[in-house]
Amino acid sequence: MKRVILSMSLRGARFATKQSYPSSGRLLLRAAALAMTLFLLAACGPAPSVSAITPPYVDTGIDPESWATVPAGDFLYGQHDHPTTVDYDYQIMVTDVTVEQYADFLNEAQASGDISVGEFEVEAGEVAWHEEGAGGFYAGDPFEGYKHEEEIKAGDKLYMPLSDGLRLTYDGSTFTAMESYINHPMTMVTWWGANAYCEYYGYRLPSEIEWEKAARGTEIVDGHGLPFPWGTEIHGNNANFYSSFDLFEKMFGKLGNTTPVGFYNGQTYDLGEGSYETHDSASPYGLYDMAGNVWQWMGDDYPDQHYRYMRGGSFYSYEVDLRVWKSNSAGPQHYSPALGFRCAQD
Repeated sequence: MKRVILSMSLRGARFATKQSYPSSGRLLLRAAALAMTLFLLAACGPAPSVSAITPPYVDTGIDPESWATVPAGDFLYGQHDHPTTVDYDYQIMVTDVTVEQYADFLNEAQASGDISVGEFEVEAGEVAWHEEGAGGFYAGDPFEGYKHEEEIKAGDKLYMPLSDGLRLTYDGSTFTAMESYINHPMTMVTWWGANAYCEYYGYRLPSEIEWEKAARGTEIVDGHGLPFPWGTEIHGNNANFYSSFDLFEKMFGKLGNTTPVGFYNGQTYDLGEGSYETHDSASPYGLYDMAGNVWQWMGDDYPDQHYRYMRGGSFYSYEVDLRVWKSNSAGPQHYSPALGFRCAQD
């Protein structure tokens, strides 16, 4: 009996399977592994390289510095509408953190000594590798030695790689947002990088419950909470999702691209490719892009697990995954061209 280890990497995440097999089954295992690899690459292949896409700058009129207050009270949580109480008021950003905002953070944090630029060791389970990027210290997660629990140790963590797909540049001393992407959501940020941004300014990442209440509000239709931030149905002009045929898909192909934060606010845009009318798709509390555009990191650290959850779906998701209760998860070292974040505060 031999131990067979299969591993592959996909956009900063690492997957590994360990199992013992008789020698007669190894060929079948290899074939299955190859098939699974091809399936995952086809289903979750990389989003278009930013180097191949230069969108025009679009001013949506939505201020990324603005916040909305979510009042204390009850709402229906999850797919099965569990009555849930949030017994405190809190605030949450109206949009995702933008590329320009994150570039400003990197410059300020580098000047204050809270981040450094260099090579960082990244771990995921039994796999470790090194990446060039920006990062800083993280105090680690509580570790109980639970079965299959992954230990997140204290130490310097990668916040953001210096790699293809990044929407900002670094000249050795200063980070600068690419002009076309100034007001697009910041992507390619690990959970540590999102958490560090929020904590640097005295904020925090929202919990899943806080995020969902901010996304769907308290309205009840036919005994159920809203499945989408704006109502009960989704159309192409509501959000940026896969095959939504929005303005950026018309310009750059089926895979599309991120849209500027707050793009779906009821405006009609004319960028020389024909006009494109959006529906006003804000949540009941006035938040934009709570469905589509980019997944958003959550702040919850689930005991004995330490995976971080994401909400909202992305431009690379089908509309079914934009429902407010849908979630995704990955280790805190994960980053993606379709993953960003916003902050909350008490």
